[in-house]
Amino acid sequence: MSAPEIQTGTTPEEKSASQTSIWRNRPFLILFLTSAFVTCGAKVYELALPLILYDMTRSPLTMTTMKSIEFLPNLLLAMFIGVWVDRFSKKRWSQWMVFGQMVLLFLLYALVESGRAEILHFYLAGFLLMALNYGYSNARVSIIKQVVPKPLLTTANARFSFLFTLIDIMGPAISGFILLLASLHNGLLITGTAYLVALIAVSFLEREKEPLMTAAKGTFWQDFRAGWQELLSNRPLWMITILVIFLNATSGVYDAMLIFFAKDHLQLNNSQLGLVLSVAGAGGLIGSTLVARLRKRFPTGRILGATILLLGVAYLLMALAQNVWMLCLSLFLSGMIGTIENICIWTFRQETTPTHLIGRISGITGSIFKLGMVFSIYGSGWVTVWQGPWAAFLAAAVGNLLIFLVYRRLSLWRLA
Repeated sequence: MSAPEIQTGTTPEEKSASQTSIWRNRPFLILFLTSAFVTCGAKVYELALPLILYDMTRSPLTMTTMKSIEFLPNLLLAMFIGVWVDRFSKKRWSQWMVFGQMVLLFLLYALVESGRAEILHFYLAGFLLMALNYGYSNARVSIIKQVVPKPLLTTANARFSFLFTLIDIMGPAISGFILLLASLHNGLLITGTAYLVALIAVSFLEREKEPLMTAAKGTFWQDFRAGWQELLSNRPLWMITILVIFLNATSGVYDAMLIFFAKDHLQLNNSQLGLVLSVAGAGGLIGSTLVARLRKRFPTGRILGATILLLGVAYLLMALAQNVWMLCLSLFLSGMIGTIENICIWTFRQETTPTHLIGRISGITGSIFKLGMVFSIYGSGWVTVWQGPWAAFLAAAVGNLLIFLVYRRLSLWRLA
């Protein structure tokens, strides 16, 4: 079978665009600023909730249940959200997604302030916040596809990845500070305020031209079917989508057990945990700066194969970890390699998808990506109770090795 390739005949306009700084693109700058506030706010509650549940119950099952709930919106709603994003103004959609998260956080703050909040409220809030956050993220990906020239897509995605990783570094420290020096409901108030600033920032985006807003003329289900037809006809992207199901399953096991392993076995406190998790962020920052150069020098298929194998090594190091230094090495490698892998997949999806279908393709693939995560994360809690966290990490490492052996025989290995 011949290797699937992307035909990239470079036009004079694209060549000129590739030599222009991404920071001169006004819509990109607005989205970058908005995403900074949205992601920073989301990181606070995303990290704080599992820590609170752990302090309340000392149970890995409770923590993994919370993590599973956070992935459900992506699993259940992402493919439908993508259709709506393609059918409506992406600026308006982004505004409503940010506004919804802001209101939800202020309402949750009011419940806690009045003493009426229960754990179930936090589960429900986590589900809705993640659903709205995904709705914003899908629109952001779609807008980037429209406003950034194709030669700069890898650079644009790398800049966003750098931003998200930088916030990952700051997030644990911020969450630890809130838990140690203030009450949770004050943290929710701060987060809601961050979303208010993001809402103001996104209002400076220009509204799309009418042809882009109304590219889909059929019914909702006709548009939904068109997205599936496009994905299935793009064989390399479809194969990558199936591959990511299993890659996310193994990474989900790894991520879900990190906090429990660090706090229960290595006895790290919240401040120490924040510093340790920032090591993964440091690796991610390095990965985001390397990926554009790697894609210029090596075929995408080889890069993906190498990341699969190296992530397995990172998981194995965690299974063998007996001290904080081994933990940090594993986190650094997983952060760097995982970032390179994600950016390559995101960029390939944008490069090979028509503009008027990008919302649907992002939504459908995003939903499929998470198919195995809920079950693997929840199952990792039971494995940890049965054998300990080392067994969960070892299962993730073996899983990646098996994935690589299969991947090596696929045509994706020869992807240009």
